[in-house]
Amino acid sequence: MVVAAAKRIRFIEDETLSLVEWADSIQRDSTTTYFEKAQRIAHRLGTNYRSDRLTEIGFWTPELAGDIIQSEHKLELEIFTPIDPIDFRAKEQQARFRRSRIPVIKQGEYVWAVVYGLQAGTRDQAGCFYWLRYEDADGKVQIIRDPLAYSLPYGVFAPAELYNMRRLQRKRADLAYFRRTGSSTNLSDTTIPRIPAPTSILQIHVNTASAAGTLEGLTEIYQRISDKLADGQTLAPEEAVYAGYDAIQLLPVEPTIEYRREDTTGEHLFFSIHSAPPKAAKVLPSSTEEDVPVPPVPHALTSDFYHKPTVTLRKPNTQNWGYDVPILGSSATNPAVLGSLRPDEVIDFVATLHNFSQGPILLIYDLVYGHADNQALDLLNHQFLKGPNMYGQDLNHQSPQVRAILLEMQRRKINTGADGIRIDGGQDFRFFNPLTDRVEQDDTYLLAMSDLAQNIQGYRRLMFTIFEDGRPWPQEGWEEISRYRELIEKKPESFQWGPLIFAHNTPTLEGYWDKKWRRACEVIFQGNRWITGCGNHDTVRRGNQINLDKPINWNLGSSLVEVLNTAYNNPATQIWVQGFCPGLPMDFLNATVGASWGFFRNTDDRYGVKVASEEIGFLDWQVSPEIYEKETSFVQIKQLGFTSLEKLRDFGKALQTAMVETDYDLEQVAKFCSHCLGEDHGFCEVPALEDLNGPNLPRFLATLDVAKLKKFAMAFMEDSHNLCKVSNFFDQIDPTTAAFHLALRHYRRSHSWLQDNILGCDRFNRISNDQQTLFYGLRCHPETRKQSIAMATHMGGLPCTVNLDEWLQLDMTQWKVVLATPGIPEAALKDLRAFELRDGQGVLLEPI
Repeated sequence: MVVAAAKRIRFIEDETLSLVEWADSIQRDSTTTYFEKAQRIAHRLGTNYRSDRLTEIGFWTPELAGDIIQSEHKLELEIFTPIDPIDFRAKEQQARFRRSRIPVIKQGEYVWAVVYGLQAGTRDQAGCFYWLRYEDADGKVQIIRDPLAYSLPYGVFAPAELYNMRRLQRKRADLAYFRRTGSSTNLSDTTIPRIPAPTSILQIHVNTASAAGTLEGLTEIYQRISDKLADGQTLAPEEAVYAGYDAIQLLPVEPTIEYRREDTTGEHLFFSIHSAPPKAAKVLPSSTEEDVPVPPVPHALTSDFYHKPTVTLRKPNTQNWGYDVPILGSSATNPAVLGSLRPDEVIDFVATLHNFSQGPILLIYDLVYGHADNQALDLLNHQFLKGPNMYGQDLNHQSPQVRAILLEMQRRKINTGADGIRIDGGQDFRFFNPLTDRVEQDDTYLLAMSDLAQNIQGYRRLMFTIFEDGRPWPQEGWEEISRYRELIEKKPESFQWGPLIFAHNTPTLEGYWDKKWRRACEVIFQGNRWITGCGNHDTVRRGNQINLDKPINWNLGSSLVEVLNTAYNNPATQIWVQGFCPGLPMDFLNATVGASWGFFRNTDDRYGVKVASEEIGFLDWQVSPEIYEKETSFVQIKQLGFTSLEKLRDFGKALQTAMVETDYDLEQVAKFCSHCLGEDHGFCEVPALEDLNGPNLPRFLATLDVAKLKKFAMAFMEDSHNLCKVSNFFDQIDPTTAAFHLALRHYRRSHSWLQDNILGCDRFNRISNDQQTLFYGLRCHPETRKQSIAMATHMGGLPCTVNLDEWLQLDMTQWKVVLATPGIPEAALKDLRAFELRDGQGVLLEPI
């Protein structure tokens, strides 16, 4: 990593005063609303590395209003300039930095500075790191971080990195794509084009989607697939699972929470500044700094405090499904998904998708702005937050400044080149309206997120938008009364997650599709703006939580693992969704591969045991003895003494029971476990623990305490997360099944009219009784109105004979099979007037 030549860092007074005057003029403008003023100011907050090589820096600091700080000189911009080369791929290293402290100017609730001499980060050069510091009334140093940072290579608790975003955008490899799909900035907002909807989406969790677990790992995969298809080569099964989609939705790639121990004040985990003071700290004259000549600056405005601390840098290794966000830095990318820790890696991935040989693949960001994790309390000023909720903290969207900053975060995020957004938890955007004296949905903000324009090198676009909104969730009975239409009725060009993809899918159970018949009909008759399908990050996780005493559909497999894998990648379901249903189908990569999946995180000390106990079902539904016995599986857990999957399951279930019985009191859980596992275990308040006692009991269990519970939880979640990498399961992908699903996706793309709701000449019905459920139907082409597609799928139960000629009044001798699920004997489909289907099988037919 290149280190730039040192420059004299100095505060530029006249430029800063000009910036302050600009902000003053906006706030004095009586013709605009508070929100409009806040939006204009938010656009220049954070850092802006200008073409004249000066850097503008702005912070919103309402916590510093009034008399909180006693003297102006205590408020400074602290800058860390790398002296030694930084290897952003090193797991751990030490590097020296030159520390500078620069004055700033307060302007109401804002702080501004224009600085000369800061080096901006690039692919090959580390930039300066920065944050704001001040001493409070008690003389304690407080840190204010940049919520709008572009680069956070060492996480949310470390200083942000100044980055040359102007250069990065100018050199991106997909500019031609934006020229084709965007409009010039001199056009009015009403003429900005909105990205049209794709035909099928693949949902991806970056950390588990490649062996590398990074965006560059995905870039390598998609570039290889692109090259092979361009050369006319056949894809391997482990490549086919990624192909055939024209859109990719990433699970959130915003920075997530980081591991904080409860018994510490929380040292900077990835950016640890050595505390030894310099031998002689001094204020240098404004005209001298290591023989670098600079123009004189009034000494009163120069407060550069130099010494050279050593910093231990650790490459972030946070594991999280992405929804535990502190909001700070949401405009940046989670460093844990960047192998290089450089923003260029994001642009490389986006450009690879846009330049894909078979046509552009859209990138959809999953945005989490409905809630913040409690860790936000340590990172943001409290005006961002308005109180606790079930996830952590509610965001104060009604504050003009907060609203403007959140939208600015989103603008910077989508300016990396996204084509669409998926807005997480739309039902969570609520506020109390004193005018109506009730809690209302903040739909105005949600629609503003959809109408936020992207601007890349002068070309503007509006995002393809998906809302996840199941209101009145979490109200009791929400699943039956949710309409999933509130937002698409207000924004007709948008999509919403439909009822079969939203959350609580349990297709592993007998009779599931029969019970969902009403919702299935809604998909058919009104689902043209719904995201359809069955498998996503949430539904597969719910599958892990099904109690084993439920009626499991054993037609789908001979083990729980087989049942779950088939249920969420069911060929019959896919025939119905991809080949027949209106709407926009979405698959989840881990489900299509048959890879494990769960909500695992190594970012939590306080709630880690609770989360682990809630995910214990993962061991039943997604871990077989064969998987557990692999040398690379559950390495840390085995080191604790759990050499068999059976013992681990037993302890996990006992832990789950103890957590519920004690209301998650870890001291009590440890006490109960110790009591049950000790010599006097005749009476055990948690009966399941009795089975673990014996001569081979691991010492870990015999000496159980709170610290060991936390150690177990961390080991369980890290091992489980590592297991979930799809590359661990490539060898079990069935080539025939992978080829079938790929052909089905190609079929969908060549029949894009299937997205529309069914016509008057179309038909959809079911055969349902105590023994089986079948879906069947007929669709006509919307232009010719001629019969085009017939479908029959077996959705559960015993084998059944299909009589489409009778059910649909068709002459089946004039029809042919275009796609059939694997496993149906070819001879069985020679006479289409009557043929047998088994659970999970289906056919798609067209006229001869």
